[in-house]
Amino acid sequence: MSRKVDSVKDINDSKETWRLAVRIIDVWSVVNNKGIEYLEMIVMDSLGDRIQVLIRHDHLLKWKEVIKENMTCIINNGSVYNNDFQWKVCDHSKKFVFLGGTTMKAIELQNIPPKGYFFKDFGEILQGKCKTDRLEDIIGAVSEINHIQSNTPGKKVVVSVVLKDLKGNCINCNLWEIYGSKFLAYYNDPKNNGAIVILLTHAMVKDGQVSNAWSGSKLLINEDIPEIQDFMSKLPTNEQKEKPTQSAKSLSNWSGGSQYSSVERFVHNAKCMSLSQFCKIKHETLCVTVATTLKFAVSKYGWFYYGCTRCSSKAPNPEKAYEYSCGQKVEQPIPRYKIEIYVSNGESKYRFVFWDSKCAAILGITAEFMHNSMVENGEDDPMVYPDELEMLLNKKITFRVKVQPTFSQASVWKLCDDEVFVKEIENDYIVEDNQSKTEYAKLVPNKENLETSAQTLSVSGENDSKSIILMTPAKDVVIADKGEEVDFEAFGATQLSGTKPSKKLKIESSS
Repeated sequence: MSRKVDSVKDINDSKETWRLAVRIIDVWSVVNNKGIEYLEMIVMDSLGDRIQVLIRHDHLLKWKEVIKENMTCIINNGSVYNNDFQWKVCDHSKKFVFLGGTTMKAIELQNIPPKGYFFKDFGEILQGKCKTDRLEDIIGAVSEINHIQSNTPGKKVVVSVVLKDLKGNCINCNLWEIYGSKFLAYYNDPKNNGAIVILLTHAMVKDGQVSNAWSGSKLLINEDIPEIQDFMSKLPTNEQKEKPTQSAKSLSNWSGGSQYSSVERFVHNAKCMSLSQFCKIKHETLCVTVATTLKFAVSKYGWFYYGCTRCSSKAPNPEKAYEYSCGQKVEQPIPRYKIEIYVSNGESKYRFVFWDSKCAAILGITAEFMHNSMVENGEDDPMVYPDELEMLLNKKITFRVKVQPTFSQASVWKLCDDEVFVKEIENDYIVEDNQSKTEYAKLVPNKENLETSAQTLSVSGENDSKSIILMTPAKDVVIADKGEEVDFEAFGATQLSGTKPSKKLKIESSS
């Protein structure tokens, strides 16, 4: 008679004669501080229950070439101990250890689910809802590269990026050593354009940030697997075409051999002008300006809207289930930031729109969490602006915005509040009304050279800049007071395109 198969959830230390029908969903090698190598793996049964498995060094040669990721098999016999791994990758309280008498037979088992990932929600990471000894799977789109460090004496390679999920939540992700080098190699390859979606397994989570583990983590970049392709397809169309940019912080330390500064890259392909000139814009235009956030522009919708839990689409009715364009059917839409703020410079004042992902990154908490906290404290009026939002006011900032006069508002794409950065933009790049077209041309870096340099990343060892730049979705944009309309295309204004470079500008001196 054949021995019946045991369930993974029932594994305990009462016996060693376990018989498991499982799929090996992950396997990796670990070398401890004494140079001794052993294997760890995760197995899953037909019910989806998982347990962490250890193969000690003395059994390594027997199994190292036999065990393959994603294979299904029958495992007989093993010791069971408390799961005392420093870093755990599943919830089972026990670990299964191979013995000298352990056997394993590869066999097709159709009833066991295929290999999958168990992604940690970014909102829970930001709210600190994580186990300190738990490794998590992470997936997100790279919205910005904000730190690069080289492998210099006393330092290891590390690339820090901002990851954004489909809800607009943003977290920092640190890629160390070979993981950082792999990311840079992909980013620097001229064949790779558009959005970058990364999947990181066994990520360590701490203080609202994630990083690769020293052993076991796998980094997948835009690979042709269902999880990444599905995530990519649900990004807004404009974001799918945009390659992530570097913040001023990383650009200032960039040793790519470029003669252009972080400021020049910030203003690239944008029109640098004062707020007073926004009223003259006739066509949709990408602009850079300096302004101070003044006060909230209170609309009848308040500081948030109800939207999809996956994408940023607005719910037609927050009290009813709805299937959004991303394919997600949501029973209960969630609050998302949409905060309108008046910014000023001198006597000029305009209304800028700060969208969900940008606000969440600045404030450090999601709109859903902030709204729920207010309700718990007895405040259910959506028109009451919470005190935490005051962090957005009274800041002098360099903005990169997309101007759409039709909507009379400005949507923020990037911002930097570093004092030195702001002064350089304000003093050297902002075009005033009395400047000639020739003077304006002198302020714009050579486009062809800049495009070549801005597409390559290299590692640099220092990182002292305090600049902060936050990428935001390309949404609708900007407001202006009424005034005389000027066609900026007459002197070289170009519209932003996610796929095509702007035409070369031929700017003649004004008479």
